[in-house]
Amino acid sequence: MNTRSLLEHAYRAALEAASPAQLLAPHLNGEKPDFILAFGKAALPMARAALAAYPGVETLVIAPGGTENLDLPASATLMLSSHPVPDPSSVAAAEAALERLGGLQEGQHALVLVSGGGSALMAAPDGVTLEQKGALTRELLRAGADIGEINTVRKHLSRSKGGRLAAATKARVTALLISDVVGDDPSVIASGPTVPDFTTFAGALTVLDRYGIAAPEARQHFQAGADGKVPETPDRLPHVTNTVIGSNRHLLEAAQAYIEGQGVRAVILSDSFEGEASELAKAHAAIARSVEQFGNPVAAPVVLLSGGEATVTLRGDGVGGRNLEFALALLLSLGEDGFYALSAGSDGVDGSSPAAGAFLTPDSLTRARAADLNARAFLERNDSGSFFAALNDTLVTGPSGHNLNDLRLIAVGLPD
Repeated sequence: MNTRSLLEHAYRAALEAASPAQLLAPHLNGEKPDFILAFGKAALPMARAALAAYPGVETLVIAPGGTENLDLPASATLMLSSHPVPDPSSVAAAEAALERLGGLQEGQHALVLVSGGGSALMAAPDGVTLEQKGALTRELLRAGADIGEINTVRKHLSRSKGGRLAAATKARVTALLISDVVGDDPSVIASGPTVPDFTTFAGALTVLDRYGIAAPEARQHFQAGADGKVPETPDRLPHVTNTVIGSNRHLLEAAQAYIEGQGVRAVILSDSFEGEASELAKAHAAIARSVEQFGNPVAAPVVLLSGGEATVTLRGDGVGGRNLEFALALLLSLGEDGFYALSAGSDGVDGSSPAAGAFLTPDSLTRARAADLNARAFLERNDSGSFFAALNDTLVTGPSGHNLNDLRLIAVGLPD
């Protein structure tokens, strides 16, 4: 197996080994619930696994548009909604979830299966219109706000986020969460709809100030909350149990196990990398060169693995996402005589691109020049997806039904 194939096989094997069904299995041997709610990018496989353990339970599944209704039994209802920016389908999904949970009584039991992406897929605007909330989300994304900041704002413009979904029911709630956020804080995953919340209206105002965003309607709502005229998110939910069952670490360890099973050493650098994609790429390039030249912090040959979540501050209007941008910035940072590498999102879709991510090869820059592709110009207009597509170096998988954040692999000292 050549090195490029090794990296692709490691990515696919990691998704399979850390699949929602595998992650859920140890947690589905208890009391049969009266109702199952699954939402997020991994909602469908999570719901299927739960229904295999608890057949016949009434179930509501809220998944991204384009998800196929594969093997869902008659007891399950699938609602498709929008990600990353909510639309009316997201509102309908949130209203259905609130109504179904709200209809449960004390003494009943709800199993809630949460994965990343759920924040946009289940939107119940409060204090603003859906259009205003969508415009604000786009402004925050464009400004480079991190997921915690975005969620602080969204929680305080919603009737479902920040614990409000769980607060809508008298039933006992068991929530099982798959994390797509650095640090695996359950209050951040999908904006914490089942988790007590300690962010505030004042904190939401601070985020808008930090990025110079006007949003007058949202500001008016936040100020009313800060003045005590609108109830804060619940800071206690005694009827709810939240458990994080899967994270980026599971993905990295699964990739490491596959690579080492092929007789190649693999080292996990961290599952907690954050920051601007181009800056993270420079740091990774420096580590890879240090490994190559000095055997520090580990000797070659080796595959370096890392996870976490980068951000991208948009300057242009190209096609791409954080993994593609990281890959292009890594290519430029490595320069000539680079390495094989792969940066890809576990959900199978990177930003505005149809690809999950992209490969680097030692001759990527040479091939780009031969095709008259100016790598730096593509990076400056955030068009990394078009760059790698032109080189036939994108990894296209389609939506994977996973959401365990990103996986980066850099092969140092391995043969072609």
